Parts: sequence; structure tokens; C-alpha cells
Amino acid sequence: MTPTRRSAWTATAVGVATALVLSACSSGSGDPEPEASGDSDGLTPVTLQLQWFTQAQFAGYIAAVEQGFYEDEGLDVEIVEGGVDIVPQSVLADGSVDYAIAWVPKALASREQGAGITDVAQIFQRSGTLQVAFADSGITSAADLRGKKVGNWGFGNEFELFAGMTEAGLDPATDVTLVQQQFDMNALLSGEIDAAQAMTYNEYAQVLEAVNPATGELYQPEDFTVVDWNDEGTAMLQDAIWANSERLASDAEYEETTVKFLKASLEGWIWVRDNPEEARDLVVAAGSQLGASHQLWQVNEVNKLVWPSPGGIGIIDESAWERTVDIALNTKNDQGATVITAEPSADAYTNEYVDKALEELRAEGVDVDGADFQAAEVTLEPGGN
Repeated sequence: MTPTRRSAWTATAVGVATALVLSACSSGSGDPEPEASGDSDGLTPVTLQLQWFTQAQFAGYIAAVEQGFYEDEGLDVEIVEGGVDIVPQSVLADGSVDYAIAWVPKALASREQGAGITDVAQIFQRSGTLQVAFADSGITSAADLRGKKVGNWGFGNEFELFAGMTEAGLDPATDVTLVQQQFDMNALLSGEIDAAQAMTYNEYAQVLEAVNPATGELYQPEDFTVVDWNDEGTAMLQDAIWANSERLASDAEYEETTVKFLKASLEGWIWVRDNPEEARDLVVAAGSQLGASHQLWQVNEVNKLVWPSPGGIGIIDESAWERTVDIALNTKNDQGATVITAEPSADAYTNEYVDKALEELRAEGVDVDGADFQAAEVTLEPGGN
């Protein structure tokens, strides 16, 4: 980490009860220092819960720490790493953290179960979820999944898939063979399943980092086909910044902090857009277990989900929100259950705070729309190294 900026990281892993906090102290010594208590250093302490392990999916927040954007807003932000047993929206709802990153459908389910949380900024404008198949499978759309062995992760990640199949006239319970998939692509590569769930920025890269036994070289994109839920019309909103609803309604200081936190977070994502290789380096230095080429691929693919951002980064588009809610209400999984059973309340999302953050950034001459964004070409190395 950059020693000239004060930062804190909390790593949370399965079976590890003690949090490990790493700090880069402002003196530049590089030695860990205790987490600051209160705001004795003049900065307001803030904790952000990620929904997964450290990777470029969260590059904007990492950049906001390391580039000093949070500090410039008077905040001392601690980023809490997620994991397989961490439900970020629940951690937020119980008061353990100040903000959390979560997919909208999963958070809506938690809200219906009593979690008082509000989407205050929609960072990913598009879905990054795919179904990936070998090119010779004949699978190019949701309709082609009929009679196939279809992998999915479950845990609330499956509803775009079920909505796509339903839209194509398939019954997910009878027309396909559903297979519980691990968070990797091994089952696809070994032929155990015909179509695997993947994120554009993660698992899809894994197949392109693997060696094709027929050629001895890495697999190429033309070796696969993808079903993209954005194209199928069943994409749901994913990474959003969630805040505590009760605190927004009753705590003026928390409201002010929310605007500051959003402004700095958006600056972080803007910096990632304009500095992808440097962003990759920050993610790797922050402790990602994935390799450098994989992380550069991930930065590039995540940028595609964020940019361009019509209306400004973080704005919650009403039509995309309504589509997500409609799918969550009406799409059944193979057990006949939907994500939610009733329309979410009015405080499920708001653009109030992100509008204020964008107003300040525009006044400073910052490009918050990224209309001219051009994705890079990334060369993956074996194993993502």
C-alpha cells in the first residue's frame, strides 16, 4: 500500500474469528499501527463491508483509500473484506458497519426479512453475469439451454438465469438439469456441465486462462459462446452502495457523511476508469489472491459495467430498478420461490445523496459520465498470473 496515505483493511475469512487489521501509517514506516479510535485524528471513521474477497470488483473503493479521496473528504475509511459466509447487507443492518456493497436482488430479499437498508448509489449500471458454454454446444441463447446440464451458484445469484429461461418458455424445474456449481469453471472445462455461470470479470477470464488440451495454448473467446442477460432482457442490478435506512432518516451527521463517502467513492471509480493499470497494481498490493493479468482483465471488465454512466456514475436508473424488482417479484426458481413477495417500500432506494455528490464533482470539473470511455485490450496469462 502507498505509505503516504493512511488506510486500513480488515480481512475476514471462514473460520477466522480474529480480524486482521493492516494499516499504512502516514509516517511512511510501513509498520502496522492500531486502528484509530473515535475521530481524534480529525477524520470521521467509516467502515465499508465488501461482498466478496479483495479483487478489482472493488477497485474504486481501494483507489479512494489509496489516492486519499476519502481522507480529502474528512473520512478514515476501513474496508472490510467479505467471504463466502458474509452477508454484507445483514452486517450493515445490524449496525456492524456504516455502508455495504451488495447486489440489489439479494439486498431486496434481506429488506423483506427486516433489514433496514437503502440503495444510495448504483455503481454497476449493467449486469456482469453470463452463462458460458463451449462453441460446439449450440448454446447461444437461453432457449438453447433446454435439455442441458446448467450450472449455477445459487445463493441468490441464479435469478437472471431463471428469468431468462422463463422468458424463453422453459420451466427451470423440468426443462433443464440444474447443477450446483462451485465458484470456478472446472465443471465446464471437464464436461460435467454444458453451461456454466460466470461473471465477465472473473470466472469467464478463468476459462481464457486455461490451456486447451487440443492445442496446448490458452483457450480463446471463439472457443466459447456466452448468454448475456443484458441481451436477453433479464439483467438485474448488481453492485450498489447500501446505507442504513434508519440512520438516514434520523441522523443528520450520517446523511452528511453519506454524501462525502459517495463523492470520494465515485472519485475512486473515476480514477480506476482513467488509470486501469495503476488500479490493477493497487488491488494486487491490497492482497488479492488472483494474479496481475487476471486483475487487469477484471479492472477492464468492471469498467465496462460502470461506464458510460448516463446521468452520472452512481445514479439509480428507474427503469433498471423496476426491471430488477419485477424479476425479483415474478420469477420463480426451481423450488417455486421468488426473491421477494411484495413491492419494496419507498425507501429501498434514493438518488438524493448521490445527486449531491455528483453536483459537487461536476462543479469541480470532473467527468462523471464517462461518455467517451473506451475499454482496453487485455492479454491474459496462464492461470491469470
